[in-house]
Order: sequence, then C-alpha cells, then structure tokens
Amino acid sequence: MSFINPPKILFCLFFLSSFLRGQDNFTTFIEPRIAFNYELSKLYSHNWSVANRSTIYESSELEFNALQFDIGHFSNFRIGASQNLSLGLLFRYSELFEGENINEFRITEQYNIISRSNKVRYGHRVRVEQRITSLLTIHRFRYRFALDMPLEGQNLDVGESYFIGNTETLLNVGKDIKPIYEQRFAANFGWLLSSKTKLQFGLEYRLLNFTETIQHRTLLLSSLNFSL
Repeated sequence: MSFINPPKILFCLFFLSSFLRGQDNFTTFIEPRIAFNYELSKLYSHNWSVANRSTIYESSELEFNALQFDIGHFSNFRIGASQNLSLGLLFRYSELFEGENINEFRITEQYNIISRSNKVRYGHRVRVEQRITSLLTIHRFRYRFALDMPLEGQNLDVGESYFIGNTETLLNVGKDIKPIYEQRFAANFGWLLSSKTKLQFGLEYRLLNFTETIQHRTLLLSSLNFSL
C-alpha cells in the first residue's frame, strides 16, 4: 500500500486550508474531545464523549469565540464479524455562549461495515440523523468512507502511531428549507499510548452548501480516547 502517504495527505489539507484563508466565507474552529468506550459483551458496547467547539479565525481575523459544548452517547450492537448497528443521542449546548445559537438534541441511527486488506482497514458508514431545535427539525443523511493503518509494521502496538483518513458526503433536508449538501475531508494521526488509551490530532476541511453559497470550514481536531 505504498501509494498511501499520510504525511503528504495532511500537508495537502494544511496547504488547502492556508489557501482558503484568503477566500470569503472561511472559518477555522478548534474541537478537542474526550471519549470513553466500554464493552459490556462481545455483542454490545457503548461510548460516551464530551467535546467543545470554538472559533479561532473568521472574516479574515484571528479571534477566539466559544460556540458549543456537546455530550454524546452511542450504543453499538454487533450483527456480524465486521458489521454493527448503533443508536446515538447528543445534546449540544449553544445557548450557554454568546451569539444567537440555540441548543440542539440529536438522534442518530448508524450502520457500519469494516473490511481489511493487508494492514489497511476500510470502513463504510451510513448515518441518518434528526437534528431537533426549538425552531425546526433537520433530517441529515450521511455516508463516510474511511481507512486506517498502523504506520510502523503490520500491527498497532503500544507506543506506535497510526493514520486515519476519511471523506464524507452529507445532505440536510427539512420543512421550508432548501436541501443543503456538504462534503468533508479529514486526516488524523494518533498514538497508542497504552493498551487502553489513544491520543489523536488531525485536520478536517468542510465544503458546506456547495450547490448554493459555498462556505469553507476547517476544524483543528484533537481527541483522547479511553477504553474502560
């Protein structure tokens, strides 16, 4: 799999981000996250996460503005050796911060299937979401293709690094609003700190509403993942 070069992929995303900073409708966010994974049985596991998103660049100016705080939960049910179904709930608190944002309650139904080729793992994920606020409900349909691989040897061992890359297509629809299409690209590098702890950093580029007024978004991502 020599055609996969994770450092070049991340460099290209950073280069694209720097280029887009000179464009209109461009915003950069930071989003740290902490996640806890717990397996109750071979067929059932669940995940809790907390995350915060803040603006650091908008309208050609550097600024810090906290936007939202998320608390999320997923229940995962294995239905085969490489497939699972999941149900997720998310509470997004935005009214705690300045601005006109409103709180959101989100329900997610998910199907995920994984395959392997040598040391590379491929994933296909389909999500259907109901994003509920006091103003309206938006139905969002998502498909993501992802791959991940250890960067040292055939298997990921403690102290070693790994790469995750993905692209995702989204469609948002709702009553009295036009369909909104979105495309996302992400590259992440991580380290297996211990048998139950991972630290991960990455960059995600989002092309929002690309059939109407295009908006560019870049997220600087970090996450600390614990398996309990």
